[in-house]
Amino acid sequence: MGVARGASEDEIKKAYRKLAKELHPDRNRDNPKAAERFGQVTNAYDLLSDKDKRARFDRGEIDGDGNPTAPFGFGRGGPGAGGQPGGFRPDFGSDGGDFSDIFEGLFGGGAAKGGGFASGFGRRSAPKGANVAYRVAVPFVDAVTLAPQRLTLPDGSTIEVKLPAGVESGTQMRLAGKGQPGPGGSGDAIVTIEVQPHAFYTRDGDDVRLDLPVSLAEAVLGAEVRVPTPDGAVMLKVPKGSSSGKTLRVRGRGFHKKGGGGRGDLYVTLMVDLPTPDDALVEFVERWDGGRKGNPRGRLGV
Repeated sequence: MGVARGASEDEIKKAYRKLAKELHPDRNRDNPKAAERFGQVTNAYDLLSDKDKRARFDRGEIDGDGNPTAPFGFGRGGPGAGGQPGGFRPDFGSDGGDFSDIFEGLFGGGAAKGGGFASGFGRRSAPKGANVAYRVAVPFVDAVTLAPQRLTLPDGSTIEVKLPAGVESGTQMRLAGKGQPGPGGSGDAIVTIEVQPHAFYTRDGDDVRLDLPVSLAEAVLGAEVRVPTPDGAVMLKVPKGSSSGKTLRVRGRGFHKKGGGGRGDLYVTLMVDLPTPDDALVEFVERWDGGRKGNPRGRLGV
């Protein structure tokens, strides 16, 4: 980290912040050596900011990576009896066979309790590469039908992303190992979904709504009309005498429900489209007594 052996905690922290800012993988995406150096600096800071580890390092008991300088003793009378750096003197007992105490002191107890030597060394694992955030604009119909999406990664390669049931704007997906490379492996890709608005569909929970224009003749006489759905067009029966605002349902053409609960529905609201101008229609209505009977706004209190 470039600090003196007797550096204060503030000096160590200041040096780490400076180096971490310079070497962070997010700022060095094309420089794997910087990511490796970032991991080394992080390990050094972890050691120096821990008072116990720093004291052991100053005494020569552990190296800069936190590894014991002499993890195995040489028995009485050997270098371990008086030749250890910094006065480190392991004592294995009279029979020389009980390593548990010394392992617990060196490795935090992990090696002597079935964790294996590697699990008890206390070394901080090398950092993974940085996560990469993506915002993906998904067409409305693709979100309804869960159509796979193509995602281009920083290296230029593409992957196919499967949308989850219940997807909506703000839904996040984590793609393991698809982020920036690093000494400890690649980070993840965090994908945030943005469902795009549609020209004539709107969302209502798991359902989809559609205003469908119908002719006056289709509304008055009834008809079978072709209706678009996110999964393709279907035929829908318009009942005789339908007014604007009448809503019909097409089952199972809505969004896939979260948790695998099937799909929502498509609700079709009829909108009677009057031709204008149409002299014959005007003349008919002027002569039609039934067109003046009753008050269609009566239920509104006016």
